[in-house]
Amino acid sequence: MKIDQTKIPQATAKRLPLYYRFLENLSASGKQRVSSTELSEAVKVDSATIRRDFSYFGALGKKGYGYNVNYLLSFFRKTLDQDELTKVILVGVGNLGTAFLHYNFSKNNNTRIVMAFDVDDDKIGKEVGGVTIHHLKDLEKVVDPEVTVAIMTVPQVAAQKIADQLVEAGIKGILNFTPARLDVPDEVRVHHIDLSVELQALVYFLKHYPG
Repeated sequence: MKIDQTKIPQATAKRLPLYYRFLENLSASGKQRVSSTELSEAVKVDSATIRRDFSYFGALGKKGYGYNVNYLLSFFRKTLDQDELTKVILVGVGNLGTAFLHYNFSKNNNTRIVMAFDVDDDKIGKEVGGVTIHHLKDLEKVVDPEVTVAIMTVPQVAAQKIADQLVEAGIKGILNFTPARLDVPDEVRVHHIDLSVELQALVYFLKHYPG
């Protein structure tokens, strides 16, 4: 059955990498099958939501049996294009950007930072985590046209201007670690990760929703 990926709810799509990571761990441990309840306890998503998420992809399991771990893993590997390497660029080699470069995602991941950019002349030409740092002014000139995803770890005041540069360079997806809310064309997707907001939310829930 061919699945129209555009019909999958965005909330479901965001949970797929979470399911995939857990299934990888299960497969590595030798487990052959798993129930939606076991998945629920592991990924902290209620079992009804998991069953509904999986239902968008057809009959992935059997009632009374659960789900075949290796089959699910293979299915979601294909769905998430895990066998295809996605190249990413990083803009902003400060503390957070440097941490990304040293980690550069896990070797089991299908995403790699292949090039980094900054405006600090002392950093230009150096390598961090095996990735060469280029000057931001050379972005459009040196970036590979096949690269369509960028991570931004830059000061908030510079975020929109840099986002504009990324769009001009052909970037279609931006993972934004600044508090700025970016104005980009409709065909460009931005995921915002504001660490300070997440921390404030965590503290709020700890205070007002104990247990």
